[in-house]
Formats: sequence, structure tokens, C-alpha cells
Amino acid sequence: FFYLPFYLVTHPVIVVQHRIQVFNTQFSMKVSLHNCYLMFLASSLSTRSVVSFSRQHFRNVIQSSQVLQRTHDNINLASPLLTRLFADITAETTTSSSSASPSPATTPKKVITRRILSGVQPTGSLHLGNYLGAIRQWVEFQNTGKFAGAEDLEGKSYDEKDKGVEIVNENFFCVVDLHAITVPQDPNELEENTLKSAALYIAAGIDPTKSKVFVQSHVSAHSELTWLLSCATPMNWLERMIQFKEKSKKAGTESVGVGLLTYPVLMAADILLYQADRVPVGEDQKQHLELARDIVRRFNDQYCKGGQYKKRCKKAGVPSYPVFTEPEAMILKAGGARVMSLTDGTSKMSKSDPADASRINVLDPPEVIRDKIKRCKTDAVKGIEWDNPERPEATNLLNIYAAVQPGRSREEIAEEVKDLSWGEFKPLLAEAIVAHLDPIQKKYAEVRADEEYLKGVLKEGSEAADLIAQRTLK
Repeated sequence: FFYLPFYLVTHPVIVVQHRIQVFNTQFSMKVSLHNCYLMFLASSLSTRSVVSFSRQHFRNVIQSSQVLQRTHDNINLASPLLTRLFADITAETTTSSSSASPSPATTPKKVITRRILSGVQPTGSLHLGNYLGAIRQWVEFQNTGKFAGAEDLEGKSYDEKDKGVEIVNENFFCVVDLHAITVPQDPNELEENTLKSAALYIAAGIDPTKSKVFVQSHVSAHSELTWLLSCATPMNWLERMIQFKEKSKKAGTESVGVGLLTYPVLMAADILLYQADRVPVGEDQKQHLELARDIVRRFNDQYCKGGQYKKRCKKAGVPSYPVFTEPEAMILKAGGARVMSLTDGTSKMSKSDPADASRINVLDPPEVIRDKIKRCKTDAVKGIEWDNPERPEATNLLNIYAAVQPGRSREEIAEEVKDLSWGEFKPLLAEAIVAHLDPIQKKYAEVRADEEYLKGVLKEGSEAADLIAQRTLK
């Protein structure tokens, strides 16, 4: 700026600066706000040389980087001369755009394929907790690429680490029938429940054109990898699993099958087969996901290092990087909280609970839903409120009420119910649940009636899954 008056007097052309970088005979132009400021000063001279130079300069800018409009918006083109110049050259460029060479493409982002795998057991009928806590969030991710409110293992909000990377998602949602047989099952019932679960996935919004739906047992690699990983997993790791401790204590160690102990290894195999780096799980599966990460580290450390490993990889014609991807957890919560039992606000809603009144099944008829809500456990305190540790049932029912009305805010609902009695609130809750599940039930009936279509979707999904799984296994 010290030399600016000198340049304005002696070199009116030089003040309009530009930079041209040549990439494969194409031009990439950059116009800074500082340069635009100098253009304003220069334009006031009204010299033919400035106009002539500026015409060519702007023509190049428009044709190469198309940043002129943003420049025009930012600085408002205070000079009348430059305003006319802008209009003239824009018109010229528009008429000649069909014959002009295409503008150079921006530097492409790095593309990473991310696989998401999740599933639900086909034991019994899927309930509101399965739907709100898992399936509905799968649908959201399928359509948006994001899980609302997902957290990592440390309880921090999940966020993409590299903003400069383009993520391409591949979604795999399976019916985990192999997990179901850790306890005795009737074969006919298990087959029917498996098809019902798959149909409910689709009815709830899983789109087979965007996501693969398959049955776990239809991909044999799940069982094969489970055995290989079991041989590399220390026994004491499995004995520490909380679910094994709780269930074996209830049933007695003499009647518990080995499958209940090795269940977490099968879950690890499910994840690792597809090199899934993001795994949406509920709070109760957090420990199993941590075990899968431990298995990956142990396996890669013991078998994927050293010269011998590199020689084997070279001989097999495969890359010598570690076999398995270490997965990261995406802890999902239904409406910000777990869906609890209707008969005990401190216990999770579960298919294994012998009392059917403890849960709302997705396929329950409207009259059954109304009756279950009418009879569900509440307290004698006047008014309904959230997050009072002394009133777990109130919190649970409000969470359900909010979850089936995703368009309403927590504050709006709290204001609505604060002075209501349970007799006034329960009918509102029942009708909200019925209204939310009605379109899902209708779609389910349509999908389940077309068994040829349903089995075709599962066949296509298992073939796609098997292609990836076999690549990892081999």
C-alpha cells in the first residue's frame, strides 16, 4: 500500500493482479478481495488499457473457476465502470459457454467405504424397544448417513474425524438366528420368526435397494470365523462377560450351553467378517463390542506381523496389512434413553420376559396396546415428570411418548403432561403408540404376504454379504 499512489499513476494495468496456475493446459484462477479492491481504484481511471485487460481477465476467471459471482456479491461492485464490465462479459461468457472448454474439476475428495452391520435376534416378536432402539435408527442412518445422538465407548457424541473425506456407506442388517439358538428353540417357530423379523425390517423402512438384509445362518462364514476366533480368545475374557454371568446364574451352570459362553465371539465374527468400522449397538452390548476390539488387537498382534506373515501374504497375492479392522462402537439410545419394561421401570423391555404385558410388541393389535398401557405400572404421585430417580416408570412412559412423536420437543411434552393424572395420560400414550405403529403394521402385512419377494430380498442380501465375508475368511 506504500507504493499504491505511484502504481496508480504510472502503471494502471498492473494494479489488476491475477494468478494463473497451469494444470494440464487448464487454468485455475483465484481472485482475492484485496485484488478486487485494487480493481475498484483502477476502474476510476477509466483507461482503455484497464478495461481491455480487465475484459480478458474476467473472461478467464468466469470460464475457469466461476468465482466471479461470489466476488460480485461480496463487494457490490461500487464502480459503475466495473459493473458494466461485469454485465457485458457475463453475457459474452453465457452465449459462448456451449463452445467453451469445460472448467477444470476441483480436487476430488478421498473416498472411503464404510460398512455398518447390525442385527436383532428373531426370538419372539420384535417389541417397541427393538424398534425404537435399533431398527428405526438403522432407517435414519440408511437415509441420512448419521445416527442421531450416537455416542462412542467413552460416552462422547460421535462425529466424523476427517471432514475432507467422502464417506460411502454400505449397510448390512441381518436377522441373527445363530445367536437365538444359545437357548432351545422350536425349529418351525424360529423359521417363522426369522421371516417375520426380516419383513418388519422392511416394513419399518429398511430399503433393500439401499441396504442388504440377510439371515445370519445363510452365510456360513459366520460360523467358520467364530471357531477360528474362539481358538485365539482366552477363556477368562469370556468368563468376565456380564450377560454370561447373569444368565448362567439364573439357569445354573449345569444346564447352560457352551454357546452362551462363546456368544460374544460369534458377535465379534459377525462384525469382523465385513470389516465394519462402525457398529451401532445398545448399552447392553457395549462390553461385547469391547471384547471384539480386544480380539482384533490380539489376533493382529499374534498373526499379522513379521517377515513370515508378509511372505504368506505375497504368496497368496493379498495385501500384508492386518486382517481385521478394529471397530468403533456407536452407542444408540431410543429417544435419548433405553425403553424399559411396562411392569418394572428399572428393567429393560425384553423378549425373554415371560410376562407379555411387560412389553409392547410391534405387531400388537390396537386393543392389546391400549390394554397393556392401561394396566402398566405407575405411581401414586400427582403430575408426570421426567428424570426423577424416584419415579422410573414416569420417565419410561414419557420417553416412549416422546419417541413415538418425533416431531415434538421434550419441553412441549413436559408442559402438556405436567398437571395430568395417570388416568388422563395413559389414553394419550396408547393412542400415540397405535398411530405410530399403524403404518408399519400395514406395510408388514403386505410384505409378509408376498413370501416370494421376501425370500428374494434375503437371497440377494446373503449373496452380497457372502461375497465380502468369504474375502475376509480366505
